[in-house]
Amino acid sequence: MANLSASEHAMVDALDEAALIVSGGIVRKANAPAREFLGAGIEGRDVRLAIRQPQALERILANEAADIDVTGIVDLGRSWRLVIRPLGPGVSLLRLFDRSDAVSAEKMRVDFVANASHELRTPLSTIIGYAETLADEADLPIETRSTFGRTIRDEGRRMLRIIEDLMSLSRIEADRFVAPDDNVQLDDVINTSLANASHFRGGQCELDVKIAGELPTIKGDRAQLIQVLDNLISNAVRYGCEGTDSKVELSASRSGSWVVLTITDHGHGIAREHLQRVTERFYRVDAARSRQSGGTGLGLAIVKHIIERHRGTLEIKSTTGVGTSVTVRLPLVG
Repeated sequence: MANLSASEHAMVDALDEAALIVSGGIVRKANAPAREFLGAGIEGRDVRLAIRQPQALERILANEAADIDVTGIVDLGRSWRLVIRPLGPGVSLLRLFDRSDAVSAEKMRVDFVANASHELRTPLSTIIGYAETLADEADLPIETRSTFGRTIRDEGRRMLRIIEDLMSLSRIEADRFVAPDDNVQLDDVINTSLANASHFRGGQCELDVKIAGELPTIKGDRAQLIQVLDNLISNAVRYGCEGTDSKVELSASRSGSWVVLTITDHGHGIAREHLQRVTERFYRVDAARSRQSGGTGLGLAIVKHIIERHRGTLEIKSTTGVGTSVTVRLPLVG
């Protein structure tokens, strides 16, 4: 069994990432991060109990330098960069860098580009097809030409809404580390959003508003907070107002060091398996219905990022057949 010098022990212990020294296929030294996720008893055991990736094991046992991406160490799906560096004959230093966040971010970026391309390509294909028909067919009936024109207009507006939401999301993300510092009157925000709601309610949905006392001033971005309520109210109306007697409830109150806003509808609700994903960009519980009603698939993603910028919290509860309740908590001025 190889004896490690005091400097080798100190070197491994000083590393922030998980690190091991392996000699003859046995883990001779593991620092605190390595013991934390590989187990306190990893020292003195076969390295194959910790690293099971064949390519990585081949390099470790051959005492060859390598940088290898591996998954499935302890937690399935967690991604690591394994760096192997020989320290001497038969002795290697192994360092494990957690790449899960980077891999997840890259996957989100790829998915986002794919989803955005799909969402824009669909209306664009319709616009091009109808425009080509109008350009090539001079003898189309007036009614058909009018129908094609309306479709082109509606699909163009749909593309514009998607682009505007993408630009809005981009601006919000750019400022996510900068907390807003304007004094905002929440009564004003609520009243503005209620006025905005009149154009998409269509008179078929009652808005029941309950404000408990005078709401305090908070530090925030007025335009973004109006955007939050606009999106939440429009979603509640879109998915919770099926008949003339439908109702959406909005409540606002102070609770300790928070202001709590809740929007509740009594629609079909959201199944449990969808709840964790509804704030993802372009994620739709019912894609066809969302597009038909004018949704871009970005509303809740925008809401989530705005609330995070305001250092608040967002909670969505839903029961199928009963309805959905969205609660926003915003911190008071400290």
